[in-house]
Amino acid sequence: MASLFEPFDLNGTRLNNRIVMAPMTRSRAPEDIPTEMGALYYRQRASAGLIISEGTPISRQGQGYLFNPGIFGPDQLAGWAKATRAVHERGGIFFAQIWHVGRVSHTTVQVAGASPVGPSDQQGGMAFGYNEDDQPDMLKASQPRRLDTHEVHDIVRDFVQAAVNSREVGFDGVEIHGANGYLFEQFLNPGVNDRNDEYGGSRENRCRLLLEVVDEVSKMIGARRVGVRLSPFGTLFDMPEYEDNGETYLHLAREFNKRGLAYVHLHDQGGQGMPPMPRDYLRQFRDVYQGNLLLAGNLDQAEAEKLVNEGTIDLPVFGRYFTSNPDLVERMQNGWPLADFDPSTFYGGDARGYVDFPTYPEEQARLAREEMIREKS
Repeated sequence: MASLFEPFDLNGTRLNNRIVMAPMTRSRAPEDIPTEMGALYYRQRASAGLIISEGTPISRQGQGYLFNPGIFGPDQLAGWAKATRAVHERGGIFFAQIWHVGRVSHTTVQVAGASPVGPSDQQGGMAFGYNEDDQPDMLKASQPRRLDTHEVHDIVRDFVQAAVNSREVGFDGVEIHGANGYLFEQFLNPGVNDRNDEYGGSRENRCRLLLEVVDEVSKMIGARRVGVRLSPFGTLFDMPEYEDNGETYLHLAREFNKRGLAYVHLHDQGGQGMPPMPRDYLRQFRDVYQGNLLLAGNLDQAEAEKLVNEGTIDLPVFGRYFTSNPDLVERMQNGWPLADFDPSTFYGGDARGYVDFPTYPEEQARLAREEMIREKS
């Protein structure tokens, strides 16, 4: 039986264990620049076999949330370099999740109040921008503008540059964010994508943009350093259901099989209150895709071990419990209790709920000191 705590070969990259920290937006980056506190946050969690960064926009156009660290400006790159160095000092492996939100943005986030862009002009989703009182707020995404074909080509180049930037600042690889209702999923979904050029219509055309980005990024940094995140049957951000959803993702699975990627990362949105991805479909995807397969979506340790040992997945991905347990790997390995997470601190704020959760030994030492003080008083 495979152990979650044994080293794993991620297509040439050695992981210290199989436990993966999920990409999680935390909105702690003033002026969209990674901070020293962000570097500390990742350093604290570097015992994970693999850390996938919070989504980092490839361009201002690709951003849909305030205080979200990008990877296109020089100050942003300098900030991310501190984070990658902090993780590597503890022996961790760190991939950047590179991201374009597509239509899920707001004019107050864009340059000079520009409209968000997408495969069509269909509106949908929520963004984190400025409300009428100029205060940060969750808002209905603004009316998007349909991308011209040449602009789609420009986005491919932006992803390539973001991947190059990621490697230059020390990331071990990149994860292309193709999930959760953002740009690539908008192109994949015929309920949103009504184009009549080479990026719309047939299943092959709707998959074209994602595959072009995967191929061009792989040429620049090597396929073994490229992962892709997908969310089959996902409905986040007003994504409509469609008849050939399952087959669309199996088509991608077959294409990814040819490319020698680091991994494919599936996100089951059932953990976010959406309809769950059927487990029989997960096994069907596993039968088609023979590379390293990651799964996120409200997993606990018992289910993760079961899925790994039966060969359904290779690496389990944990999210919310990593926010409150910087030593999640050690807690799982030793059977120590998990600290509860605090959803009120997930998005935005300061150090509270971000870098102030102690490790289990630190917590036990604090409790012992408090007990000693009480006994003396």
